[in-house]
Amino acid sequence: MFLFFERLLAYRYLRSPRQEGFISVIAGFSFIGIALGVAILIIVMSVMNGFRQELLTRIIGMRGHILVQGIQAPITNYHPVIDLVRKVPGVEGAFPVLERQAIMTFSGQARGVSIHAMDLSELRKRSIITENIKAGTLDDFQGEGLLIGSRLAEFMHLKVGDRIAMITPEGNVTAFGTVPRQKSFIIKGVFQVGMHDYDKNVVFMPLVTAQNLFKLPDQISHIEIFSTHIELAPQLAYVVQQTLGNHVQVLDWQHGDSQIFHAVQIERNVMFLILTLIILIASFNIISSLIMLVKDKTRDIAILRTMGASRGSMMRIFFLIGATIGAVGTLIGVILGLSFSLNIESIRQFLQNLSGTELFSEEIYFLTHLPAKVDGGEVCTVVGMSLLLSFLATLYPAWRAARLDPVEALRF
Repeated sequence: MFLFFERLLAYRYLRSPRQEGFISVIAGFSFIGIALGVAILIIVMSVMNGFRQELLTRIIGMRGHILVQGIQAPITNYHPVIDLVRKVPGVEGAFPVLERQAIMTFSGQARGVSIHAMDLSELRKRSIITENIKAGTLDDFQGEGLLIGSRLAEFMHLKVGDRIAMITPEGNVTAFGTVPRQKSFIIKGVFQVGMHDYDKNVVFMPLVTAQNLFKLPDQISHIEIFSTHIELAPQLAYVVQQTLGNHVQVLDWQHGDSQIFHAVQIERNVMFLILTLIILIASFNIISSLIMLVKDKTRDIAILRTMGASRGSMMRIFFLIGATIGAVGTLIGVILGLSFSLNIESIRQFLQNLSGTELFSEEIYFLTHLPAKVDGGEVCTVVGMSLLLSFLATLYPAWRAARLDPVEALRF
């Protein structure tokens, strides 16, 4: 009976009459602050997780989990080295790759590109490429055939079947000096992996063709290794280094692109701390609104105490008021945060079309779309933190209401 009485009185105080409207306004701001804090925290954490996941998937999908490269020189006689690497436990695949810079020209246009040369059989194993061919096919990826990114094709107005010229910095020595070497190629396919830097700058070329073009017979720039589990890459890199010796350098993905992932992680942690302050400020609003409510209801509390209500009942009443504000605000925040996170790309496109401004620059953020990945564990952490701060905020006002002396309160 007492529990029903306490809940009924708490609900009545939450619905303050007009003369207590100012208290209701403060309580309302507390509710809105908690809801917005929880929602924004979930959205930001989801976007940061999405950034990390997308960057990890695309960078590793394009470059491998581990790189074996020569020390200030290309790797020569690489076939025995690859055979040795493939025998290491935990290695799922090892592929020779030649990377060089060149200038691609077409119809009076010129652009610097990064040549990624590999065999067709190995390129077919790259699911991030084979699953994102937008035009053409990999079947003709041989001889003079090239595979280019969608952004590069748009920039230079290229399509499948066009013939382009590739100019290399390594030139031919003639009686009149060094002349840049030039060779023509045919566009056989266009890919789009969803990462701006790769889609606009990378050109795939057959390995033998690239070796002839750059005059590097039987030489490669590095070997890309894929492990059975990405988490094992650092340990596997150490084993590969011990197997091959010190004449090569072995780097796992965490070292190769560490700056990008560290920057995302640091920004994620800082944003979590900053946005937590929103919930903390809303919790202080709960304290202020409850203290004002206790002061306003001093005579009511005194009368209830003289009628037999215990100090525990008074404490539970005001605890329920603050806890309800915190719990309902947290629930609304979770609903808003999850709804926004799961539809964030559609919302971005709508706002971008509505405002006519670019809200997500591909050149700055590397990706062609705004990613979001909801982590259930992080959502539970945000909910738990919000509820904890809300409940803690109610303790002092509830304790103050419980220790109120009814005799002193009714005297005035």
